[in-house]
Amino acid sequence: MPRLSRLLGSTLAAPLSLALAIGATIFTVEIPSTLGQDRVTLVATGSSLPEPLYVAWADAFHKANPAIVIRYLPQGTGESGQSILAGSGDLGGGDAPIPDKQLNAGNPILQLPSVLIGVVIVYNLPETPGDLRLSGQVVAEIFLGKIKTWNDPAIARLNPEMKLPGQPIQVIHRTEGKGSNYILADYLCKVSPEFLAKAGRGESPNWPVGTSAGRSQDMSDRVRATQYSIGYSELNLAERASLRIARIKNSANEFIKPTEKTFANAALEAKISDDFRVSLTNAPGKESYPITSFTWFYVPAKAKDPSRGRAVAAYLKWIYSDGQTVAENQGYATLPKELLAKAAATAATIR
Repeated sequence: MPRLSRLLGSTLAAPLSLALAIGATIFTVEIPSTLGQDRVTLVATGSSLPEPLYVAWADAFHKANPAIVIRYLPQGTGESGQSILAGSGDLGGGDAPIPDKQLNAGNPILQLPSVLIGVVIVYNLPETPGDLRLSGQVVAEIFLGKIKTWNDPAIARLNPEMKLPGQPIQVIHRTEGKGSNYILADYLCKVSPEFLAKAGRGESPNWPVGTSAGRSQDMSDRVRATQYSIGYSELNLAERASLRIARIKNSANEFIKPTEKTFANAALEAKISDDFRVSLTNAPGKESYPITSFTWFYVPAKAKDPSRGRAVAAYLKWIYSDGQTVAENQGYATLPKELLAKAAATAATIR
């Protein structure tokens, strides 16, 4: 991946400019002179799952600041984390906590939740009306290649009212280093010991079957174009692509539709740690959607340049206030009030 300094070219060397990476978006932001800069350039690499939200945030921020320039680098959760750990950029974004083994004893990296997201199972079953119901165990066996056809007895038992075809299941998964891989694999590892042993938890599971899709949009396009396929995506992206979405059986044995409310229910049922590095998948609760997660910001606790640190803190303050309203209007599940206040307080410590 090109280093952020190369992407910025001479911008980083210019006075009164600043590079920051947020999610999957690059911002050029004019900030108050009290922050010590007349203009700040915000650069982003990160996951493509929350990309529509970061676009909306950039647009809203632009209304308050006409100096915003936006460029998108949706290179994936893994690469974003690596960039921040390597000191490239001021803020990153991804859908998985940075693994403990990658964190070092140097400058601490804060991992702050921005919103709640849900990974949904999407499918293409032509001439097969009805809402597909799946359990975590069945999803695991499909992605392990053990369940090979749509009319397999394991799927049929969950969907007695659907006339399922005998067609082979066309499995589509994401490429390596993707946050959606981590969220889905984290869930499947909890419900299937076999998936944990054979595929594993992480941003790059060992998928034994299927074809791969690079970006989230590629996944949507591939599922829509491939009859009898199955894949996974973020809820808003799946809805915008008009993909069919399965209901998933949760830990209370309820088949749950993914919605903002069922994502929030999962977060409310989970025990949130002080560092926010917590898994929300397979959360307890009758109305909890089981493949729920945070999407995180990766932020150095202390910036190399104090003015950069102040700018990061100023932007995150906006995210945890006006930005949450923008997220809600875009159909994303915002953070519970108690968690929002805690994240904002942590962001305010950035220097």
